[in-house]
Amino acid sequence: MNNNISNLLQKIKNQKTNMYNGDFLLTWERTDSEINATMYIAKILKEMHKDNISTKVFNSGLAISNFRDNSTRTRFSFASAANLLGLEVQDLDESASQIAHGETVRETANMISFLSEVIGIRDDMYLGAGHTYQKEVSDSVNEGFKEGVLPQRPSVINLQCDIDHPTQSMADLCHLETYFGGIENLKGKKIAMTWAYSPSYGKPLSVPQGIIGLMTRMGMDVSLAYPEGYGLIPEVIELSKKQAAKNGSKFEIVNSMEEAFKDADIVYPKSWAPFSVMGKRTELLYAKDFDGLKTLEKQCLTNNAKHKDWECDEKKMKLTKNGEALYMHCLPADISGISCKEGEVSSDVFEKYRIETYKEAGYKPFIIAAMMLLTRFKNVPQLLDKLLKENNVRVK
Repeated sequence: MNNNISNLLQKIKNQKTNMYNGDFLLTWERTDSEINATMYIAKILKEMHKDNISTKVFNSGLAISNFRDNSTRTRFSFASAANLLGLEVQDLDESASQIAHGETVRETANMISFLSEVIGIRDDMYLGAGHTYQKEVSDSVNEGFKEGVLPQRPSVINLQCDIDHPTQSMADLCHLETYFGGIENLKGKKIAMTWAYSPSYGKPLSVPQGIIGLMTRMGMDVSLAYPEGYGLIPEVIELSKKQAAKNGSKFEIVNSMEEAFKDADIVYPKSWAPFSVMGKRTELLYAKDFDGLKTLEKQCLTNNAKHKDWECDEKKMKLTKNGEALYMHCLPADISGISCKEGEVSSDVFEKYRIETYKEAGYKPFIIAAMMLLTRFKNVPQLLDKLLKENNVRVK
């Protein structure tokens, strides 16, 4: 057993968790020990994969993939995580199911779950709807299990909703823990979570909310920056303030990208739509007011264009700590001169940190697999010990 795995195993044995037969929906619903255990288990799985050790713990079973919005990284990360543990992925195509004919969420959730272990859901399009839908699926399979309809209760994993993107923020945490050499070294580090210009509109709020909702728990100083009118969900802002106060860190909101970047250790420039706009967009979508949606999009793009100076470039990076802050992004980034004329980040800054952003994304399959293990097995440290002792080769 390599030393990294041995040290990480010791760390998770000291964490108390209560996630078995549960879900992973919002990071702030999970205890500090559960957050730490998820991170360390993900890192163990990554080490085992690197060492060519099999982590197949299921001999059968489905992982249901329910993506109600487009995805590359998270979709493939979910499939990779399921495969890593021995589950077969089945996509739930709502247009090709009886959902299109009015089948209820309660019924669908039970019908897809007879031999399923995990249901992964991305639903980030409608403000006030995504998390609600995930909770309804969770409540439905819980009822099915309690009433004897389902032989097991599949866990529900949030692959992004309107409120939080836990698989992304947890992957980001893994990357930061590795980059700075330990979770204890994050305390006091400043992260600038800033809005950035994009030539598109309607991007979810869940990434910035996930970052401020998790990193304030890590004792990090969080500077949230956005132009006036581009605020996030008020409840998440209040939660972040309380967590920062509890952990002795700072949480501030500023309306200047430069101010947020000043002396920052990490910068995370990412576009999002204003909270008020996302609410209006949801109303128009539900009303099927497509003309109204076109008008709203035009108004928003015009307003976005007033803030083209909100770009992460070399000049702003020089304001960071020693001019060498770590650049982060959930990807894909809007790269000026490459993916768009003007965007979130200049091409030179992105290229400098491109490999680091790939490493950041590379933790996501293992984070999702860790969430699967903690929600499907009572004693994950014992299970990992068993796998390590068996030392089955993954690829011969």
